[in-house]
Amino acid sequence: MKAIFCNKLGGPENLGVSETKAPIPGPNDVHIRVKAAGLNFADTLQIAGRYQSKLEPPFIPGMEVAGEVIGIGSDVSRPLKIGQRVMAFMRGGGAFAEEALVDSEWLVPIPDEMDDVIAAGFPTVYGTSNFALKHRGRLKKDETLLVLGAAGGVGLTAVEIGKHIGARVIAAAGGPEKCAVALKHGADFAIDYKTESIKDRVREITNGIGADVVYDAVGGDAFDQAIRAVNWEARMLIIGFASGRIQQVPANLILVKNISVVGVVYGAQTERDPAYGASFVQEAADLYRHGAVKPYTGKVFQLEDADKAMKALLSREYAGKIILVT
Repeated sequence: MKAIFCNKLGGPENLGVSETKAPIPGPNDVHIRVKAAGLNFADTLQIAGRYQSKLEPPFIPGMEVAGEVIGIGSDVSRPLKIGQRVMAFMRGGGAFAEEALVDSEWLVPIPDEMDDVIAAGFPTVYGTSNFALKHRGRLKKDETLLVLGAAGGVGLTAVEIGKHIGARVIAAAGGPEKCAVALKHGADFAIDYKTESIKDRVREITNGIGADVVYDAVGGDAFDQAIRAVNWEARMLIIGFASGRIQQVPANLILVKNISVVGVVYGAQTERDPAYGASFVQEAADLYRHGAVKPYTGKVFQLEDADKAMKALLSREYAGKIILVT
């Protein structure tokens, strides 16, 4: 089979396509034929050796996959069938290949209405946002949610799920086109942080009250502004650092408004309890089935062009998800 290997820790230039042996499933594994794989910012950290779970080269990256079942391990108790369409989050990588092995507890059936490209970009981003906003952020109806990087892969899902919960959603994104995408996906207001101050606009929109929950996959300057525009007992959800700068959190600001700064690491949570982690994806899949969320694909690349796809992800040029197809 063909697979993309990270041959040396670093950037996308170290990714290459090679022929390799198909994986052999263990007792708890499900063997799938990969139809498509989603790219995430965490993939860029993994190939650079900066992700929480470190892999030694050469390895096959990719944490998000959609495909069909072609083999089922002897100890798998779930009611899965050969040929069944499934999607999964794979914290240990392995998705950027024509075949992959997935822990049976991590699998979620793909709704009949969902195609493979959408399914490949679904588990990580919708699982992360659903877990973040409900389990870690305790977002409630009528609260104000500020989403930083709102047109990105995870950002758009946070906009949609926040709106479904019943929050007032403020989307911060870079440029009018990305702001338009966020508004189309349910945001009530949009802030173009290339031309506007996040801090000033949030205060203006909320009449000086501030946001109750901040969903931050960007970090850096965006976080610095957002923490100065929050309400009493606000929750700052730390998803990632797409800006490239890990901010230093000012303890004095946390103190004066009883602010909670909350880490969100969906991958590690899913590793500790795969079934619980997968439940957030299943919930989101049910929302998709009822038309409550509408995944957005920014760009599709062939598997062989994984290096180009990774560079496109890092450029933050595209709104929505970037997908590889086999």
